[in-house]
Amino acid sequence: MSQATEPTRHSRLLTLMVGAMGVVFGDIGTSPLYAVKEALGGPHAAPPSPDNILGIISLILWSLLIILTVKYQFFIMRADHQGEGGTLVLVALARKLTHGNPRAQRAIMVIGMIGVALFFGDGVITPAISVLSAVEGLEVVTPAFKPYIIPITLTVIFLLFLVQSKGTARIGGLFGPICMVWFLAIALLGVQQILRHPEILAALNPMHGLRFLFGGSSSTFVVLGSVFLAVTGAEALYADMGHFSKSAINSAWGAFVFPALILNYLGQGALILGDPSTVRNPFFLCVPDWGLLPMVILATAATIIASQAVISGAFSATRQAIQLGYLPRLRVIHTSSSEYGQIYVPMTNWLLLGAVIALVLGFKSSNQLASAYGIAVTGTMVAVTTLAFGVVLRKLLGWNMWMALPLLLLFLGIDLGFFAANALKIVEGGWFSLLIGALLFFLMSTWHKGQKLVRRAVSRRELPLEPFLRQLESTRLHRMPGTAVFMTQNFQVVPAALVQMLQHTMTLHERIILLSVQTREIPYVAEAERVTVDVLLNDYYRIQISCGFMEQLDLPRRLADCRLRGGERVRLEDTHFFLGKANFVAGRQTDMADWRLKLFLGLSRNAATATDHFKLSPMQVVDISTRIVLGEAE
Repeated sequence: MSQATEPTRHSRLLTLMVGAMGVVFGDIGTSPLYAVKEALGGPHAAPPSPDNILGIISLILWSLLIILTVKYQFFIMRADHQGEGGTLVLVALARKLTHGNPRAQRAIMVIGMIGVALFFGDGVITPAISVLSAVEGLEVVTPAFKPYIIPITLTVIFLLFLVQSKGTARIGGLFGPICMVWFLAIALLGVQQILRHPEILAALNPMHGLRFLFGGSSSTFVVLGSVFLAVTGAEALYADMGHFSKSAINSAWGAFVFPALILNYLGQGALILGDPSTVRNPFFLCVPDWGLLPMVILATAATIIASQAVISGAFSATRQAIQLGYLPRLRVIHTSSSEYGQIYVPMTNWLLLGAVIALVLGFKSSNQLASAYGIAVTGTMVAVTTLAFGVVLRKLLGWNMWMALPLLLLFLGIDLGFFAANALKIVEGGWFSLLIGALLFFLMSTWHKGQKLVRRAVSRRELPLEPFLRQLESTRLHRMPGTAVFMTQNFQVVPAALVQMLQHTMTLHERIILLSVQTREIPYVAEAERVTVDVLLNDYYRIQISCGFMEQLDLPRRLADCRLRGGERVRLEDTHFFLGKANFVAGRQTDMADWRLKLFLGLSRNAATATDHFKLSPMQVVDISTRIVLGEAE
């Protein structure tokens, strides 16, 4: 039995490793297209002297080792929540571990919002710089292609976003193999150059990097921001842990991706050692003339895959933020019946496309875009490091403060160093990603604060449930056949829609269900804990359906599985859903400025309806309007 299962386990691990190549390592795997070019040939580059070349290549190699291998694999990836990772997962876990400490929970929530907002800022730049840097390889093939670089880039990007609504399930199986070919190709290109100039192997000695870093040159600190381009995408190791497993990601990195990146960066350094003029585009100048066009095509395919991973991550982050109450409901479409993670969020897709097109048209080259890249990523890393070491790892591993503090200071010091270096580029383009992040953070904080106002306003109108039901039992009402479902967030009070219906009709269905849907701060809810059914009175039921923040709830299907008194199931064909449709108006005094409150009201009016969100049939939904005054009434 064990002999039969051993090959199966290895086969599954290999399959997951190949898949991780395309999704997890797509972004960091395409960094060689622009990282060395920017560090040694960009506007703030160090002169391509032998000492500088060895120093910068050494810094790139050791940054990869320390940040990805040591920090993320050995420590950050231990802070998983039911096997899942990512900024919002970390926020949920940290809030769970600090339960009972409101001040700590508020701080964690703010840090999490900042991390998510900066992730979207990074998500805008990755497709732009990746695709543009790949297409720029056509200039190396022949300068005649130069006028067509921007149009070709925009066409590729537009087609990439256009096909998102169709889903990537069919072509997703090709991502891993294509990226395997990509990593193999860049490794071979590196080996070819290393054999010609083996003196580049001295860059493996970290002393070259330290001498460059602390050599006293005024340009060193600025160049550190370019060195960081080599590790953008590191957060994907943690974010995609639930999709591919920790062991598959670690194995793919150690056995294939890391060696390929080391060889390619050494190869680019070797090429520049032999001919400093190649700093203008060292990646493509490593390629023999006969292989240039195929390499441009392969690089474009790899950057499309890297961009797809970022776009899919933006869709997932949007859904998680909605589930956790950080964003209003948006339309979420499942594009695959078999792959749960295949979703499409139209609003996110088109906003990202608009921002990416603006970036390409505004910056026009990968060198210029590199100035905008990095600040958002380093900000996300600071947020993740602070949460992971400041709360989660200390609690999970049982470390005391004196064990956790040195590691926290070490990794936070590295992250803050990169952040400060990239901050010097804010005026040259870094402002764009920060602006995207700031806008999203403002929207999330506005929505979150507005929801607090709503809960406070609703609480003033609430009636206790039990006395209300006892009064109903003693009141003669006309009862209609079928089941009426009233959505509620609090089982202790009467749903506003139920009160409104009785006031206007004095009629009820023969079976009443008070239904609450709770999104818990865990990725997935165990099957046994998904549904609880309580009988309140003869034909009055209380049903709570729970789901994790990474799940998409099919409410009708869950409700149909519920067993009522006597084992009877809910008959969906005889069921109507009564939803309270709140009409919010501003009162005299609230905790929000008038213009910000108007923004919240606008977000509320344009949010997706509960009918769409819970996949209810419109023919079975009855909206009952309720006027709710936010703040003191006029």
